[in-house]
Order: sequence, then C-alpha cells, then structure tokens
Amino acid sequence: MAYSVKTLKLLYQMMLRIRICEESFIEPILNREILCPVHLYTGEEAVAVGVCANLEKKDKIFGSHRSHGHYLAKGGDLKELIAEVYCRGNGCSRGRGGSMHVISPETGMLGSAPIVGGTISLALGASLACSIQNDQSVAVSFFGDGASGEGVLWECVNFASLKKLPIIFVCENNFYSTHMPIDEIRANRNIYEAAKAFDIFSKQADGNNVLEVYDITKMAVDICRRGEGPCFIEARTYRMRGHVGPDDNIQGSHTDIRPKKEIEIWAMKDPITNFEEYLIANCIVDSEELTAVKEREKELISALHVEIKSTNKPGGKEELYKYVFKD
Repeated sequence: MAYSVKTLKLLYQMMLRIRICEESFIEPILNREILCPVHLYTGEEAVAVGVCANLEKKDKIFGSHRSHGHYLAKGGDLKELIAEVYCRGNGCSRGRGGSMHVISPETGMLGSAPIVGGTISLALGASLACSIQNDQSVAVSFFGDGASGEGVLWECVNFASLKKLPIIFVCENNFYSTHMPIDEIRANRNIYEAAKAFDIFSKQADGNNVLEVYDITKMAVDICRRGEGPCFIEARTYRMRGHVGPDDNIQGSHTDIRPKKEIEIWAMKDPITNFEEYLIANCIVDSEELTAVKEREKELISALHVEIKSTNKPGGKEELYKYVFKD
C-alpha cells in the first residue's frame, strides 16, 4: 500500500507523543506525586495509532485499564489526560476517574474501565446504534488477551456477527494476563482463530508494526462501513513496563515474572525505533528532523506537568456528588 508523507509523519508523531507522555509519568509515580494505579502503554503504541488513524471523528472507541494510547490516538486532549492521571479537577474525568477512567466524547473516545472485558458490551451497543442510525460510523472495542477468557467477548462477537454490526474487536495480545503467561491460560494462543468460528473477518497483525496494523484496520473499517461487519483483529505486541506502574525491574533488580531474555528480544522490536529506521531508509525524514520532533514533544509534555501540578484537586465533601448526575 502507498502512504502519503503526511500520513507517515502523523503516525510517527502520535506514537512518539504517546511514548513520551507515558514515560513522563514514571518519575512522579516513583515520587508519589501520582497515587492512582497507572497502567503504562509503552511498547504498544503502534496498535492504538494504526487503528485510530483509519477512524473518523464520528466513529466510537472504548478502552480498558491501559488506554492512554487509545485516548490520545483518537484525538483526546493531552493536557486533560495528564491532569486526570494527577486526579486534578481539569482532567478529562474532572479528577474523579484517574488513569483507568479516561474519556473524550467530543472526539469519539467514549470511555475506558479497569474491569476486564468491561467495555466490550458497551462498544457492541454503540455499534448497534450506528447500525440503526445507518450513519456509516464504526465502533471499536480495545481489550487485552486476558479478556479472551471472558464470556461477554464471545457473546458480543456472536451477536455482532448475527446482526452484521459495524464493530471491530481489537485484541491487544501482549501474552500476559497481569502476570500469567498466555500458554498457561489458553489451549491455543492464536486468539484470532477463535473469532473465525463466528464467520467474520479475523486477522492477526504484528502489533509492533504500525503500517501492518494500519493496513489490516483499513480493510476492517471498509468492511464495517459497507455493512458487512463485524471484524476481529489480534494485534501481537508487548508492554515494556510493568503490568501496573513504571517497571517490575527498577533499581537494577529483575523481579518481573517475564524472562529477562524475552524482554530484551521484544525491546529490539520497539515499534517506534523500527518505524524511525523505516522513515529514514525511505527518505521520509532525516535523523535531525526526528530529533527535533522528539524535543518539541518532550518540552510540551514537561511544561504540561509543571502547569498541572499547580492546579487544584477536586474539592471536599461539598463536591462529592458533582458530576454524578446529569444537570
């Protein structure tokens, strides 16, 4: 597939923004300036970016406990995301949700939740609404490999197939459900093969290759917009940080249940580093331009941290019921 220079640069910039934003949380977490649980998306950026680059503003997405990348890739406000992780009143959930409850209705990011598989049925409902309204929009459900053991996923896939709903189920398979290796919980690690039983378009993608994710998602979106959906994409990827928090291996000790060699192998498959090599090899950008983009993003995000730390947290008990009910 041919890609415009503009598309390639946008894919890179968004992956880079997600990476720098995620890594910027490490120090304040370790310093206990951020106290809510934070599931970092470092290493999985190509999935959210490759999928969302094919979507329009009217399309809806739903996330999981690890959804900063989904939020940003769909157009969510960077400042509001950082503020929400700090639980500040100007966050995207007004400081009430923290890292695992991010939302941006104005851009089509309709929410995330920490319950495994908890938003899959919500995405199904959104796709049913899209079908009834016949507005050519698509719903996307992001979930991890752990959710493949939840009955609600396959109930939703079956219903979506029966009704030909415009929904894309995106399984971000990083091979670990919290700390349990996939081979200890699944008889077949190829999750996309299970979806084929429901007579739908189902593909496995290299989740660290943003262009492969982009191409497969484009096929899926076209199928959904033609009324021939649903679709299922298993994106194989790897998180480079701990399940929750910055790292399981801080201060030089290896406490991660994952083998050290395995982590090193996946580090060589870094989606951003590999895409940088692709861009340079194809004369899309040079190393100086990449450095400039990195510095701009680092400065922007660093400045936002300083600004947000000076803002207020939600008020006291007088605000306890604020935003609970619609005014």
